[in-house]
Amino acid sequence: MTSAPPSATGATAHQRPPRSNGGAVAVIVVLCFGSLCAALMQSLVIPIQSELPELLSTTASTSSWVVTATLLGAGVTMPVTGRLADLYGKKPVLVISGIVLVVGSLVVALSDAVGPVLVGRVLQGMAMGYIPVAISLVREVAPVHLRNTAVAGVSATLGVGGALGLPLAAWIAQDFDWHMLFWVSAVLALLVTIATATVVPHVRDAHPGRLDLVGALGLAVGLVGVLVGVSKGNDWGWGQPETIGMIIGGIVVLLLWGWYELRHDDPLVDLRTSARKPVLLTNIAAVLIGFGMMAQSIVVPQLLQMPEATGYGLGQTIFQAGMWMAPAGLMMMLFTPVSSRLLSRLGGRGTMAIGALVLAAGYVVAVFLMDAPWQLMLASCVASAGVGIGYAAMPTLILSNVPAAEAAASVGLNSLMRSMGTTVAGAVMAIVLTSRTMVLAPGTPEIPTAGAFQLCFVIGALAAGVGALIVLLIPRPRREPAGDTTDESVLAGSR
Repeated sequence: MTSAPPSATGATAHQRPPRSNGGAVAVIVVLCFGSLCAALMQSLVIPIQSELPELLSTTASTSSWVVTATLLGAGVTMPVTGRLADLYGKKPVLVISGIVLVVGSLVVALSDAVGPVLVGRVLQGMAMGYIPVAISLVREVAPVHLRNTAVAGVSATLGVGGALGLPLAAWIAQDFDWHMLFWVSAVLALLVTIATATVVPHVRDAHPGRLDLVGALGLAVGLVGVLVGVSKGNDWGWGQPETIGMIIGGIVVLLLWGWYELRHDDPLVDLRTSARKPVLLTNIAAVLIGFGMMAQSIVVPQLLQMPEATGYGLGQTIFQAGMWMAPAGLMMMLFTPVSSRLLSRLGGRGTMAIGALVLAAGYVVAVFLMDAPWQLMLASCVASAGVGIGYAAMPTLILSNVPAAEAAASVGLNSLMRSMGTTVAGAVMAIVLTSRTMVLAPGTPEIPTAGAFQLCFVIGALAAGVGALIVLLIPRPRREPAGDTTDESVLAGSR
C-alpha cells in the first residue's frame, strides 16, 4: 500500500459536512457513550467470577474462559474493525459493532450453559472494535476547537468503562439474578446502536482497497496463541508444554504474518507505516501505559478485599471495593478538558509523557499509602488521571503520523497494543502475588503478603516511568513548508 506523504498524514481525505456546535456535541456524546458501553464489557463478570463454576455447572478452569474470551474477541477484532472502517466507511462499522454487542449480550442473558456464554462473551469483546473506529471518526466530525476534547473524551472511555463497570456490575449481581447483567448490557447496546444510526453522520470516508482475509486470519491465530498463553500461563504453569506451545506458536505465526503483510499490495496493517518511529514508539508506550492501567485495576481491589486479620487487608466487600474504585474511573473522564488543554499547548508527545509520569506518581503514592481505603482511592485517582491523559494523547500521535486511508486501522492497532499491555499486566501481577504468600491460619489457602502488593505497585511505577522515557524519544515534527495545508491542530498533535 502506498502511504501518503508526511505532509498529508493525519489530514482529512474528504470534505466534511459543516455541522453546528450543538450537532457536533451530540455526535461526540453518542460516540463517547457507545465507547463507554463497549468498554464496560471488560469488567462485567468480575464480581461473579468466583461463582461462575456453580452458575454454569462447570469447572473453575473452564469458567475462567468467560473472562479470557472477551479479551480474545477484542484483541483480534480491533485492527480488523479499523481496516473495515477505512475500506467501507466508519459509520456502517460502528452500527454493526453495536448490533454485535446486542446479539452477544442477548446470547449470554438467555444462557445457563458455558458454551453459549463463551460465544456471547466473544461477541461482546468483538464489539469493542467500536472504540478505535469512534476515536478516528470523532476527529473528522468535531469542529477544530473541540477536536482535542472529543478525542480525549472517547479515548478515556476505554479506562472509564472498565473502572465504572466494576461497582455497577457488583451492585446488579448482588441484588438481582446474574443474567440481569447481560439484560442491562443488551439494553445499553440497543441504545448505542439506535443513537449511532440516527445521530452520527455518514461521512464519505471510505477508501479504495480490499480486505486482506489471509492477513486477518493470520493475525487472529497469532494473537490468540500469544494472548491465551500469557493470560492462562499462571493457571496452567509457565513451564508447561501447552503454555510454551501457545506463546511460541503464536509468535511464530505473527512473524510469518508480518513477512506476508510486507509483501502484500493491500495489507491488513501497513507495517511500514507502523514502523515509522513516532508510530512505533507510541505503540510501545501504549503497551506500558496499558500495563499501568490494568495493574492497579487488579491489585487495588484485591488489597481492599483482603481480611483485616492479615494486618494490612482492609476487609471491604466486592461492592464496597468497587465503590472505592469508582472515583478513579470518573477521574479519567473529568480530566478530559485538562487533556485537551495539554494537547493544545504541548502536543501529543508532551501530553503523553506527562500522563505516564502522573501514572507512575500514583503508584508511588500507593506504595506508601495503603493503610486505609481512602488512601488507595487517592492513589488510584492519581494513577487514573495519568491514564486518562496518556490515553487522550495516543490517538492524536497516531493520527498525526499515518495516512488518512489507514487512520482507523492504525488506531485499532494502537488499541490492541493497550490490550496487550493489560494482558501482560494480569500475568505479571498474578506471578508476583502468588510468589510471595503467607498462611493466615492452619488449613486456609495461602494469600499474598503486604510486600507482594507493594512490589506490584513498584513494578507499575517502573513500567509507567519507562513509558514516559520512550515517549520522549518520539521525534518532534519538522516544520512544514510554506503553503502546506495540513491542519495546524494535526501538526500540534505530534509535537
